[in-house]
Order: sequence, then C-alpha cells, then structure tokens
Amino acid sequence: MEVLKEWDVKVKLVKTKRGAILHMIELEPGHFYLEQNPLKDSKYGVAYRKIKENFPEFYMFWEIKNNHYTGKLLAGAFLEKREIDDFITQLAKSEEYKKFENVMENIEELKE
Repeated sequence: MEVLKEWDVKVKLVKTKRGAILHMIELEPGHFYLEQNPLKDSKYGVAYRKIKENFPEFYMFWEIKNNHYTGKLLAGAFLEKREIDDFITQLAKSEEYKKFENVMENIEELKE
C-alpha cells in the first residue's frame, strides 16, 4: 500500500450541556466527527438508541466542519457475519423511525 494522506486523529469523550456522554473524533481544529446523541428524541436519536440496544458496538458519527454539520455520516461496527445479517434484517424491516424529525441542533463550543 502507498500512503496518500495521513491525519493525526484524537478521540475524545465529551459531555454535552444536557449531560450526554459522546465520543468525538477530532481530525483538526474545527473539523471533527461527533457521535449521534442516543438520548435525543429525533429521527436519528431514536434510531441510534434502538440500534445500540441490539448492537452496542455500532457507532454513528456526524461530520462537523467549521461549526456546521456537513451532512456526512461515519457509521460502523466490528461484528461477526451472523451479527451483521441480523442488523441488516432489522434495519430493512423497520420504518418506525421515519415519524421522527431530522433535527440538527447548534454545535456546542469545545472546551479543553
């Protein structure tokens, strides 16, 4: 393999104003991925909460650049084949999450 680009990445555990403990992957100042808040009663918050009940090793991170959501999402998990089969089956058959709004809140300033 040939290295085309390299980042110094920091993984942080942050606490929001509302008390949620979330993972943050910082690529550079002002550019990071923030874990979806499972406590939020929104389309993605409810979906993430339900996914985490069955697949605790699954994570969703929203890209934030210059204090704005970019609309890009990083999602993944380390699963066995049987687990991913169950995961895909559950996602494909459930449309309950569509009743929730797609709410993007203001980004909180990071305090070091």
